[in-house]
Amino acid sequence: MPAAYPLSRALLEAVLADRTSDRFVCELIWPRLGYAPDGSGTWGAGPATEALWRESFPIEPQFIAQRPASVALTRSIPKQHKQLLKQQLGFAGYKIGGLYPRRTRRATAVNWLLAYLAERNEPLPATGLLPELLEPPANPVAGHPGDWPVA
Repeated sequence: MPAAYPLSRALLEAVLADRTSDRFVCELIWPRLGYAPDGSGTWGAGPATEALWRESFPIEPQFIAQRPASVALTRSIPKQHKQLLKQQLGFAGYKIGGLYPRRTRRATAVNWLLAYLAERNEPLPATGLLPELLEPPANPVAGHPGDWPVA
């Protein structure tokens, strides 16, 4: 099982600011759900993947690009953790002109990651390892080069 990329407030804020690729966002979640790379560039469900995820998404769910995966992620956040994005990061949402499915799904991903930490009583460090940050995409609907089209 690959080690999950370490989470920090700075990293989650970079995700919300659209400074990482959509794939990177997914790679923050996949190992935490028990998915692992299969050597061909694809991540598959493993023995640690809960049955519901394994049956619905035997290969890597595209949380940003595909609505069914995003909906499943949203539904998997325990009710008591649905507001962590606001409570812990003070995130008030995107402005009307910035509301795009890619960005709202990123917010869902960040909230899921916060819930993941909360369920395990793990802290969220203020700073930590960051990938090379990207400039926000010129076209937020299309995303970064290489991002899947959003459906």
